[in-house]
Amino acid sequence: MLHRARALGLAFGLVLAVSACTSQSNPDLFTPAPHPSARFPNIGYATWSDEEPPYRLYPGDVLSVEVPAAPELNRLVTVQPDGRISLPLLEPIMVADRPVAEAEALISRAYSSQLLRPQVNIDVKTPTPLRVFVGGEVDKPGVYDMPGDINALQAIIMAGGFKTSGRRSEVVIIRRGADGRAMLRTVNLVAAMTNPARSGLVPLRRFDIVYVPRTGIAEVGLFVQQYLRDTLPVQLGFSYAAGGSGAVF
Repeated sequence: MLHRARALGLAFGLVLAVSACTSQSNPDLFTPAPHPSARFPNIGYATWSDEEPPYRLYPGDVLSVEVPAAPELNRLVTVQPDGRISLPLLEPIMVADRPVAEAEALISRAYSSQLLRPQVNIDVKTPTPLRVFVGGEVDKPGVYDMPGDINALQAIIMAGGFKTSGRRSEVVIIRRGADGRAMLRTVNLVAAMTNPARSGLVPLRRFDIVYVPRTGIAEVGLFVQQYLRDTLPVQLGFSYAAGGSGAVF
């Protein structure tokens, strides 16, 4: 009887050990993702908002610049790789990373010393392709053109899919907000693959970052350094780096 009790106890212990190992090796399947603010309380990101931020000009955009008071100054120009455009009577003007209204005001001020009514109107004739950055534990990290309204799961599929080491339950999305500050949220793509109606997926926006971590957000800063700061043709006036304090969503 004593031997039988010991055997049963040993078997039960082995079952518990195997279950624990399985849960640790597959946290996406056994452990629901905690709210990001519970894990990363001191990351300086703005509160997440799904509102569409204003369009910002970018190298490669083709612009129609019109000066109603002096039509001879009207031009069709392309934002150059350094972010500037060239217009008659003016030095090259930096317009990249500015909303259209801000670029119009900047050029109007530049013409104010030469024109009585220097009002300028800008129309984006041909925008550059909408791109997103996909990195982390995916097969082919990099910059991808968006074929239309896509979500994080579709972007990861474009990047070759998840590596086995990717934490699918806590995929990070970083987006620039209307005030220029970066916003962060996480999405559970395990839920998206099993029940899309409850996954909370949202369409991606231009220059969103989709990052698949191994254990959490600790590697995002390195990814930003490697894939954003070293690949963008101009230094945009904002930072995705973590630091400081703020809400996380």
